[in-house]
Amino acid sequence: MKAVSGGVEEANGQSCARSAASCDTVQVEGSDGQTSVNVGPERHISIQTTLEGLEKLVDLNGAGRKSCPLCPEEKFKACYSHKLRRHLQNLHWKVYVEFEGQKMCICHLPCRQLRPSLGADQAAGRLVAHYHCVVCSVTIARKTDMISHLKRHINKGETEASYSQNTDMLEQEPVRAGQAYEIMKELGTNVQLLPNHSTPQKSDTYFNRKMKTNRQLVFCALAVLAEERSPLECLDAFGATGIMGLQWAKHLRGAVKVIINDISEPCVKMIKENCQLNNIRMEGSRTPRAAEGQGDADTPIATVEVVKMDANVIMHLRAFDYIHLDPFGTSVNYLDAAFRNVRNLGIVSVTSTDTGSLYSKSLNVTLRHYGCQIVRTEYYRELAARMVVASVARAAARCNKGVEVLLAVALEHFVLVVVRVLRGPTQADEAAKRLRQLLHCQWCEERVFLKPGSMVEDSLYRQLPCQCHGSMPGKTAVELGPLWSGPLFNTGFLRRMLVAAVKHSMEDLQPLLKTLVCEADCTTVKSFSVTANQVECGVVIKTLQKGEGADSSDQSGKRKPGEDSGSVVKKLKTEASLDHPPFYYSIHRHSIRGMNMPKLNKFLQYLTEAGFRVSRTHFDPTGVRTDATLEQFKSVLTKYSAPTYSNAQSAGHSMPVATDDAGRVGN
Repeated sequence: MKAVSGGVEEANGQSCARSAASCDTVQVEGSDGQTSVNVGPERHISIQTTLEGLEKLVDLNGAGRKSCPLCPEEKFKACYSHKLRRHLQNLHWKVYVEFEGQKMCICHLPCRQLRPSLGADQAAGRLVAHYHCVVCSVTIARKTDMISHLKRHINKGETEASYSQNTDMLEQEPVRAGQAYEIMKELGTNVQLLPNHSTPQKSDTYFNRKMKTNRQLVFCALAVLAEERSPLECLDAFGATGIMGLQWAKHLRGAVKVIINDISEPCVKMIKENCQLNNIRMEGSRTPRAAEGQGDADTPIATVEVVKMDANVIMHLRAFDYIHLDPFGTSVNYLDAAFRNVRNLGIVSVTSTDTGSLYSKSLNVTLRHYGCQIVRTEYYRELAARMVVASVARAAARCNKGVEVLLAVALEHFVLVVVRVLRGPTQADEAAKRLRQLLHCQWCEERVFLKPGSMVEDSLYRQLPCQCHGSMPGKTAVELGPLWSGPLFNTGFLRRMLVAAVKHSMEDLQPLLKTLVCEADCTTVKSFSVTANQVECGVVIKTLQKGEGADSSDQSGKRKPGEDSGSVVKKLKTEASLDHPPFYYSIHRHSIRGMNMPKLNKFLQYLTEAGFRVSRTHFDPTGVRTDATLEQFKSVLTKYSAPTYSNAQSAGHSMPVATDDAGRVGN
């Protein structure tokens, strides 16, 4: 065995420590005559097991002055042995960090320098005390940060032995370490996760269990599109663990051709391992094909294509029928590329998790990302959804495409928008006309979209139904937007999503879809019958019946020329049902002080009896979507609210308080 080490720095005629761990190359000749090469980081001299090992770095028994092996000459001058021994014990050894029997002592050598700030150039050469990690050789200044760093190594299953193995083996066969992975099953799909999968800053493959509803909604939307035309080319642009694309391939089988993309190498490796875990063949791989003759249990049930590429690049290079964007944060950086090559009548679904800017917590970030002026309102969730749809519509219009919003959901910490792409400048113009400014009263929170037109009005307050401007001093309203003023739901598409949820046994998703159907129709009557044909944005969608899938495509999977893809027939826009009213009112926000509100379901019945369209909303459990104005809403709420008696009245013989029809308390 032959070992070759890197050079050693010399200072004042003595051999001192290296500033960073060098690499040792060790050649080992095996029994078969072949030579394998092991490359591993050399352990820094500040990492010792005992105090005696630290003292052996310098000859303390010799005569004369000696320098500290872990300090530069300008920091600690050469001294006699007894003083140097106390220095090693008190300054370096007492503050060590222990990891699996190895003590990482503090180091003052010029391995790490303080980064100079803009206003302090003189600190460029200042040295910083630091620790050397025993696992990855990184330098960290604080002891608490080093302890946290080591915990991340433990969570990933990385120890000192992980870096001493053959690097060729690590590339070909990743370390699986059964204790380091956690197997999670969702919708019949197994994925292996790291223990710290829920922390994006500390994990290479991020996975969020709370996004299960988001994944199910996206799956149902793709299942509905697969009924219209087949086969589909669908892209999961940010695969991470690959669970979403694997669910598509596992349940929709030959109806979809799934492409899972991620730019991170660890994520791509994890996706490939999860493909093998679910018996799904990767396109271009040889191992699954060789296993087909072993039996039906080893035959791959589906095929996916795993790609390592930037999301913008792959969407510019290839055309897709379905694209799902779920980056960590905002998705505005990928919208232009998504609409560039998406096919006509295809679907683009966008998930945004930057709730800080969407929910009016970081207004400067909102203006920078979405180009919208907003404030915190009672309907902030729907405001965020309309803001995302406006960004999607503008990106589509730049590519001469229009959009029809099929679904817009704001749940927990994400906003999901699903739109259908309609090609042509006419469709793009129609979508652009739906981007309007919103006038919002800051006193009573009444709101109304400004009327379209370029003429300047004398006073925009005339468009508000409330009278706050006349009774309150100063300016009472703000102008928000631009926002999407059209509908956020398509009833026919949601009904077919509900059928897909029932078909694939998504019991926890069905109540949400039923609420969305009622919200789209703005009604409390729950009827969920699904017809064969649905009208969406003036387009009659004919779903594929059994036995029609083979007729629409040949054996090679290509669509026949001259046929309408997915049996979609364009027709003139017919008289459709009324769109649902924009926004909603919170019954708690507008309750009357000193009055007990009626139950929410009872209140919905009272509004319906008064002649208004009304429904509940998924944006707010206490919200009511209605076409009534705020003044009409409050009048009905006041009429059916019962007075609350004070403690003094309830202690004695209390008398009921009489109210008139308008809800005013009589004298």
